[in-house]
Amino acid sequence: MTLGPHGKCGHGVADTGFASQSPAGPANIGNYCPAKIVKSHQVNNHIITMAIEFGKVSLERALSKLGAASRSQTREWILAGRLQVNGRTVRDPMYQVAPETDKFAVDGKPVIRDEWTTIMLNKPASVVTTKSDEKGRSTVFDLLPAELRNLHPVGRLDMASTGLLILTNDTRLSAYLTDPANAIPRVYAVTVKGRVTREELLRAGAGVMDDGELLKPSCITPRKVSEKESHLTVELTEGKNREIRRLFLALGHEVTKLKRIAFGRLKLGELQPGQYRRLTREELGKK
Repeated sequence: MTLGPHGKCGHGVADTGFASQSPAGPANIGNYCPAKIVKSHQVNNHIITMAIEFGKVSLERALSKLGAASRSQTREWILAGRLQVNGRTVRDPMYQVAPETDKFAVDGKPVIRDEWTTIMLNKPASVVTTKSDEKGRSTVFDLLPAELRNLHPVGRLDMASTGLLILTNDTRLSAYLTDPANAIPRVYAVTVKGRVTREELLRAGAGVMDDGELLKPSCITPRKVSEKESHLTVELTEGKNREIRRLFLALGHEVTKLKRIAFGRLKLGELQPGQYRRLTREELGKK
């Protein structure tokens, strides 16, 4: 791990500064960002700004990827000889196709694809990130009009967490954004109880084991620290369950506020809690 200069963690997150702090305070803490991860983020920043390209999938999966039919329905059409790909009848469910570019028809009639739709929602607290809740709690879909309730969330924010949540009908996009191998950064504004020390940040940067799982943020930047509470910016590149809460609890600090402020190249900006806006393919670097 390298100890960077006090400054930014993530994508343009403003530094509040610690000029008024004592020499033993946060001014001497700085960023905790493993050099190899920062380097990979620089690569990913380039990847994200490029068109996201995908490989081929089996024909029986293709139409579900497009939101046009279920996998079981597609398989029935294939085995019955009713499904055509680029004008040719295909009877092999495992036949490889490119859902975004190949043309599909059933009984000679073109398959109508759902319009590509992706939104960014500022998730408020007290709603859960699920389609329905067995406990009767409000969900993020209660905040959306009926025509957007066919979307699915890209990753999750727990009930108490707030901020940027992407929802889409593009399963390939969500798979790309959440695949740990792509190391897409997520940036969070975090408040915890008590003073987070230099030693604790070093522990966090080196990684903390919890319930047999390594919790290791790619970057932590302290913003404001006092005996009562500490404000930090934390960057992750994979979505382990409640990772930030578990990480700080292992360090002896309870998280009191957790807000996602950036996901890849997207920033929450001035979007108010409970509000959403549609995203363009260009914003996501996707053709």
